[in-house]
Amino acid sequence: MGQGFSLGKLGQWGRSPLLGIVLAVTFFPAPPTPAQTISQRGMVTAAQPAAARVGIEILKKGGNAVDAAVATAFMISVVEPYAAGIGGGGFALVYHAPSQTIHALDFRERAPLQATPTMYLNEKGEVVPRASLDGVLAAGTPGTVAGLATLHQHYGQLPWSQVVAPAIQAAQQGFAVTSRYRQWATMRQSVLQQDATAARIFLRYGQVPPLGTLIRQPELAKTLGAIARDPKSFYEGWIAGAIADFMAKQGGKIRQEDLRTYTPLWRSPICGTYRVFQVCSMPPPSSGGVALVQMLNLWQLLPPTSTPYDRGHYLAAVMQIAYADRARYLGDSDFVPVPVTTLTSRRYAQQRVTEILPRRARAQEAVAPATPIQLAESDNTSHLNVVDAQGNAVSLTFTINGPFGAGVVVPQTGILLNNEMDDFAIAPNQPNLFGVVGIQANNSSLANGIAPGKRPLSSMSPTIVLRDNRLHMVLGSAGGSRIITTVLQLFLNVVDLGQDAATAVSHPRIHHQWAPDTLFVEPTIPRPWLKTWQQWGYRVEQTRPWGNASLIRVLDQGQLEGAADPRGEGVAVGW
Repeated sequence: MGQGFSLGKLGQWGRSPLLGIVLAVTFFPAPPTPAQTISQRGMVTAAQPAAARVGIEILKKGGNAVDAAVATAFMISVVEPYAAGIGGGGFALVYHAPSQTIHALDFRERAPLQATPTMYLNEKGEVVPRASLDGVLAAGTPGTVAGLATLHQHYGQLPWSQVVAPAIQAAQQGFAVTSRYRQWATMRQSVLQQDATAARIFLRYGQVPPLGTLIRQPELAKTLGAIARDPKSFYEGWIAGAIADFMAKQGGKIRQEDLRTYTPLWRSPICGTYRVFQVCSMPPPSSGGVALVQMLNLWQLLPPTSTPYDRGHYLAAVMQIAYADRARYLGDSDFVPVPVTTLTSRRYAQQRVTEILPRRARAQEAVAPATPIQLAESDNTSHLNVVDAQGNAVSLTFTINGPFGAGVVVPQTGILLNNEMDDFAIAPNQPNLFGVVGIQANNSSLANGIAPGKRPLSSMSPTIVLRDNRLHMVLGSAGGSRIITTVLQLFLNVVDLGQDAATAVSHPRIHHQWAPDTLFVEPTIPRPWLKTWQQWGYRVEQTRPWGNASLIRVLDQGQLEGAADPRGEGVAVGW
């Protein structure tokens, strides 16, 4: 693309709503630009400072990027319980420097074997409110422990027990409540109050604990201790028995057979090219890689932009197309045919880019998913990045889905369960927690419909960028359906706008996901831009800042440059 625009130095502006523009929230301070972190021998970025420090200590003790990533993820499972944990699942990309290859591991949650397509509908076929969000019925079979164990088995150097040990200590000693913890606990307070074990651990006398309160989790420490001795205990030992017994008593669907048969899957990453860069991310059941490559392909075919208005319009237009295709075609490729090759092809981008008109928004119904002829072919989450001294890298995103997941803790284990079943399309055109929908055509089945053992579609997009087959960038974000567009803009901020890591992650964002037919913008984007986009036909909604991204970049001199999102509490720690 041509000239870019910069939002980094824009000031705050007034509180008055704009005519014709929906302002969900009318004022927010601009996120500060985080301090730039430069290191020589290794770097870890994570959404929680204590977790990042654990990762860097593992590198200093002789561990590699995978050892550090596993230790960081286990620590996040203790100190960031509202976002991710061993009761959830995720995805990881690994760059293996000696072979200059990228490997993708899917440890996404699975639907229980007793799951049915109509499990969240009543006898009239209507969606039961919040059934897929709150309580044991919302939980899918967790994959985090198996995923981290598989990563370590294939690439780790240090003993398994050593990388789990810091998390055990943190669970025993406790962590201090932060403002971010209070924010999410307040949002989910009523749900946490309904589960005696969750309320005892995460609340105080039924209320959100004050800042600085120590959250100790001795039962989770016991569980992590068993995992440190043998990760299979989560799936076959007493832990599995505790989960299955609790589910049976409470009306959930996870059984010991679900846990015993759970297996992480190595998959081929989705890769595309942008200028001299190779951009790789996760394949289905993540929608991240397909949508990211599809948007980059479209973006490269659009004309250079001379104004920030045009740049924002074109970004929104490519987002609309990718998310329309996501709603129709993307799901677990082990269960449904997903036209990955076509959706990520340059030829397909050339067909679709002609639909994008200068300075004119297109309504949702005009941005249809690809037709069968075109396709003929054979949000709460945590992200971390690690690069070690040998140039190995890990980009890992994992989650329990919504804040505090299902709001339910398995007694005697400390395991907070996910509410990942909400990421399925529980009914056609029924928006999930993040507003995205699944659609069907010609009476076909939903690509992301519920089926026993199926993995729900995800937006998690751990991403690794190479240049001449060598590591150039490691990035990703939290943020539900906005993860993919956050990663897109983060990458373009660095490559197109020439921003350093700190400026790139603090840069304000826009987002369009086709349904709802709304251009979402962060609060520091100036009023004239919003008015212009509204005049071009967009329904613009200004909301609070979103995402929790981080980035590590390899500089020309071989140094590592990193930054974590000022919207969250994360840090970049170098060595």
